[in-house]
Amino acid sequence: MLEHYFQCPYCLAEISILIDPSVSKQQYIEDCEVCCNPIELKIEIEEGEILLFDANSIEQ
Repeated sequence: MLEHYFQCPYCLAEISILIDPSVSKQQYIEDCEVCCNPIELKIEIEEGEILLFDANSIEQ
């Protein structure tokens, strides 16, 4: 597992997630552990390294 830190697009808190490096392309929604708003995560991994990491707010 890879630990990755990023800033919540809503409350700007620094939060971390664990990423499974065995899945090369991932897209899912995770709630911020501080403000509980949904964050859309898009991740691309190659050879154990994160090539793309996007954390975006979801329009409601």
